[in-house]
Amino acid sequence: QVQLVESGGGLVQAGGSLRLSCAASARILRINAMGWYRQAPGKQRELVATISNGGSTNYADSVEGRFTITRDNAKNTVYLQMNSLKPEDTAVYYCNAFAWALLTTGYKDYWGQGTQVTVSS
Repeated sequence: QVQLVESGGGLVQAGGSLRLSCAASARILRINAMGWYRQAPGKQRELVATISNGGSTNYADSVEGRFTITRDNAKNTVYLQMNSLKPEDTAVYYCNAFAWALLTTGYKDYWGQGTQVTVSS
């Protein structure tokens, strides 16, 4: 079973920065896309940013220009640099990987446990 371990969440004032990291376990043959999603209280989970294994990126309009997603394929790790944070960025952030794990038959979606990001005004 693939495990995605997130770190880097916390409490920050508006205008501040945080960097999230997500490392996938070693039981992986290949990873296709990786990404970050978030879910605020009372709202549905939404896409924040994705990155392909070739480095192509996609961002939600609400974070474009403030957040940057990168990945280190050698470490099976994805990062989210979040700058100019706003109170509306407050949410639980989830890491996602579309990966082919050992002893499985193909690509599947895997999710991290989530990390809380709180931005105070």
